[in-house]
Amino acid sequence: MQIHLAPMEGVLDHTLRDLLTRMPGIDICVTEFIRVTTQLLPRSVFYRLAPELEQGSHTPSGVPVLVQLLGNDPAAMGENAVRAAELGAKGIDLNFGCPAKTVNKNRGGAILLKDPEEVYSITRGVRDALPDEVPLSAKMRLGFYDKSLALENAQAIEEAGAMRVTVHARTKLEGYKPPAHWEWIARIREAVSIPVVANGEIWTVEDLHRCRDISGCEDVMIGRGMIANPFLAQAIAQPDEELGPEATWPTVMQLVQEYHQQVSMRLERRHINGRTKQWLKMMQRHFPQAQAVFDAVRTEREPERMTQLLSELSALNVNR
Repeated sequence: MQIHLAPMEGVLDHTLRDLLTRMPGIDICVTEFIRVTTQLLPRSVFYRLAPELEQGSHTPSGVPVLVQLLGNDPAAMGENAVRAAELGAKGIDLNFGCPAKTVNKNRGGAILLKDPEEVYSITRGVRDALPDEVPLSAKMRLGFYDKSLALENAQAIEEAGAMRVTVHARTKLEGYKPPAHWEWIARIREAVSIPVVANGEIWTVEDLHRCRDISGCEDVMIGRGMIANPFLAQAIAQPDEELGPEATWPTVMQLVQEYHQQVSMRLERRHINGRTKQWLKMMQRHFPQAQAVFDAVRTEREPERMTQLLSELSALNVNR
């Protein structure tokens, strides 16, 4: 079994990929999408969203990173995929799943699932442009408004030459509301011959086992569940280890402090604290302690003061 770390725009950036892959269990990462219009993007865009390209397309811990592209122009997508490959990308992933209104308004992401022929032409355009040795995969939802074209879209991706498809088991309209329809992933898996990776609503080890049982998939992709519990992949890979909230929280606080330090060096000042608070808020689902820390820093606007508060809160926890 392989565990893939999902791409999440504005959340799962290279800093978080670095921190999460320090724990065992994650096998593959996918970058936030790189938006392609009609132009060949400069190298700086690729390095900004996928700085791992300068490290052999691996995180500092050695986990391979795929570059995800989003767009609807087959020629431009192919040209930019070639550039990513020339910069060292371990593989290219295509985004047919983003539900964001702005993205869909510009005919990117999940809206493309309305037309399997367009899904085919985009995938084919990239596959034809890439050298044979560069793997091509895609991520899709079950559809836009409904699931009526789910099988056709997956088949289009396969027929166009992708070697793997990841399925987020919800439509665009369903967004992130539970449940995830893992039974539909099983239907897709039966309709294609390429490997299918299951994605959606995997928050715990138990969720993972149920997802695999229902979908029939060997591999899974996890996004929000991994952010809520950075030790989830390790808990899956090493079930006998003691990795509960009490045992892991001190390490999590260290990660949060480092994360805040990293984003302080690269984001605009007004966005720094928001990113750190965002992660703390997402971790409240798994860590009761995250609620207290979030409440303590919720109104803080100065990054330097935030650094001090996190250090003080971490020391309090260690000394209890």
